[in-house]
Amino acid sequence: MRGTATEMQARSIIRGKDIEDYSVRNPQGEDLGTIKDVVIDTGEGCIAYAALSFGGFMGLGDKLFAVPWEALQYNATDDTFVLDVPKERLENAPGFDKDNWPTTAERTWLTGMYSHYGYTPYWERRMER
Repeated sequence: MRGTATEMQARSIIRGKDIEDYSVRNPQGEDLGTIKDVVIDTGEGCIAYAALSFGGFMGLGDKLFAVPWEALQYNATDDTFVLDVPKERLENAPGFDKDNWPTTAERTWLTGMYSHYGYTPYWERRMER
Protein backbone atom coordinates (compact mmCIF):
# COMPACT_ATOMS: atom_id res chain seq x y z
CA MET A 1 0.00 0.00 0.00
CA ARG A 2 1.34 3.42 -0.90
CA GLY A 3 1.60 6.11 1.72
CA THR A 4 0.01 9.41 0.98
CA ALA A 5 2.15 11.99 -0.76
CA THR A 6 2.14 14.06 2.43
CA GLU A 7 3.38 11.12 4.50
CA MET A 8 6.23 10.40 2.08
CA GLN A 9 7.19 14.05 1.82
CA ALA A 10 7.26 14.44 5.60
CA ARG A 11 9.19 11.21 6.20
CA SER A 12 11.60 11.42 3.25
CA ILE A 13 11.85 7.66 3.50
CA ILE A 14 9.92 4.92 1.77
CA ARG A 15 10.05 1.16 1.68
CA GLY A 16 11.48 -0.28 -1.52
CA LYS A 17 8.47 -2.49 -2.15
CA ASP A 18 6.18 0.53 -1.94
CA ILE A 19 7.67 2.26 -4.99
CA GLU A 20 7.17 -0.65 -7.36
CA ASP A 21 5.16 0.51 -10.37
CA TYR A 22 5.49 4.20 -9.53
CA SER A 23 5.42 6.19 -12.76
CA VAL A 24 8.53 7.95 -13.97
CA ARG A 25 8.21 11.02 -16.17
CA ASN A 26 10.54 13.57 -17.62
CA PRO A 27 10.14 17.26 -16.63
CA GLN A 28 7.89 17.79 -19.67
CA GLY A 29 5.45 15.21 -18.25
CA GLU A 30 6.18 12.48 -20.83
CA ASP A 31 5.90 8.95 -19.51
CA LEU A 32 9.28 7.22 -19.24
CA GLY A 33 8.07 4.01 -17.62
CA THR A 34 7.71 2.60 -14.13
CA ILE A 35 10.06 1.63 -11.34
CA LYS A 36 10.19 -2.14 -10.92
CA ASP A 37 12.64 -2.39 -8.04
CA VAL A 38 15.64 -0.85 -6.37
CA VAL A 39 18.96 -2.63 -6.11
CA ILE A 40 20.92 -2.23 -2.89
CA ASP A 41 24.69 -2.51 -2.58
CA THR A 42 24.86 -4.15 0.84
CA GLY A 43 28.62 -3.66 1.09
CA GLU A 44 28.30 0.11 0.63
CA GLY A 45 24.97 0.42 2.45
CA CYS A 46 23.16 2.36 -0.26
CA ILE A 47 20.91 2.04 -3.28
CA ALA A 48 23.01 1.15 -6.32
CA TYR A 49 20.25 1.92 -8.82
CA ALA A 50 16.56 1.79 -9.61
CA ALA A 51 15.34 -0.64 -12.26
CA LEU A 52 13.06 1.21 -14.67
CA SER A 53 10.73 -0.59 -17.07
CA PHE A 54 10.47 1.30 -20.33
CA GLY A 55 8.96 0.16 -23.61
CA GLY A 56 7.22 -3.04 -24.52
CA PHE A 57 3.48 -3.63 -24.70
CA MET A 58 1.48 -4.84 -21.70
CA GLY A 59 4.65 -6.05 -19.98
CA LEU A 60 5.88 -8.02 -22.99
CA GLY A 61 9.28 -7.35 -24.44
CA ASP A 62 10.18 -4.57 -22.10
CA LYS A 63 13.76 -4.15 -21.07
CA LEU A 64 14.79 -2.87 -17.68
CA PHE A 65 17.10 0.10 -17.38
CA ALA A 66 19.38 0.83 -14.48
CA VAL A 67 19.09 4.45 -13.35
CA PRO A 68 21.19 6.06 -10.60
CA TRP A 69 18.90 6.60 -7.64
CA GLU A 70 20.01 10.22 -7.27
CA ALA A 71 18.86 10.90 -10.85
CA LEU A 72 15.25 10.40 -9.72
CA GLN A 73 13.39 13.18 -7.95
CA TYR A 74 10.19 12.39 -6.07
CA ASN A 75 7.19 14.54 -7.04
CA ALA A 76 4.76 14.50 -4.10
CA THR A 77 2.15 16.46 -6.08
CA ASP A 78 1.30 13.55 -8.36
CA ASP A 79 3.07 10.68 -6.57
CA THR A 80 5.59 10.04 -9.36
CA PHE A 81 9.31 10.25 -9.93
CA VAL A 82 10.92 12.68 -12.38
CA LEU A 83 13.95 11.68 -14.44
CA ASP A 84 15.46 14.63 -16.26
CA VAL A 85 16.81 12.85 -19.34
CA PRO A 86 15.60 12.83 -22.96
CA LYS A 87 13.80 9.67 -24.06
CA GLU A 88 16.60 9.05 -26.59
CA ARG A 89 19.19 8.85 -23.81
CA LEU A 90 17.00 6.41 -21.92
CA GLU A 91 16.49 4.28 -25.03
CA ASN A 92 20.28 4.02 -25.41
CA ALA A 93 20.97 3.45 -21.72
CA PRO A 94 22.61 0.34 -20.28
CA GLY A 95 19.84 -2.13 -19.63
CA PHE A 96 19.11 -5.76 -19.11
CA ASP A 97 16.44 -8.33 -19.86
CA LYS A 98 13.80 -8.46 -17.14
CA ASP A 99 14.48 -12.18 -16.73
CA ASN A 100 18.29 -11.78 -16.50
CA TRP A 101 19.18 -9.23 -13.85
CA PRO A 102 22.85 -8.54 -13.19
CA THR A 103 23.83 -10.77 -10.28
CA THR A 104 26.76 -8.79 -8.93
CA ALA A 105 27.62 -5.18 -8.32
CA GLU A 106 30.23 -5.23 -11.07
CA ARG A 107 31.88 -1.85 -10.90
CA THR A 108 32.69 -1.66 -14.63
CA TRP A 109 29.03 -2.10 -15.58
CA LEU A 110 27.85 0.28 -12.86
CA THR A 111 30.47 2.89 -13.80
CA GLY A 112 29.24 2.83 -17.41
CA MET A 113 25.64 3.22 -16.28
CA TYR A 114 26.43 6.15 -13.96
CA SER A 115 28.55 7.78 -16.67
CA HIS A 116 25.72 7.44 -19.21
CA TYR A 117 23.53 9.63 -17.02
CA GLY A 118 26.34 12.02 -16.03
CA TYR A 119 26.62 10.97 -12.37
CA THR A 120 29.60 10.03 -10.23
CA PRO A 121 29.25 6.46 -8.92
CA TYR A 122 28.27 6.32 -5.25
CA TRP A 123 31.45 4.51 -4.17
CA GLU A 124 33.60 7.27 -5.68
CA ARG A 125 31.58 9.94 -3.89
CA ARG A 126 32.19 8.14 -0.59
CA MET A 127 35.94 8.26 -1.18
CA GLU A 128 35.72 12.03 -1.79
CA ARG A 129 34.27 12.71 1.68
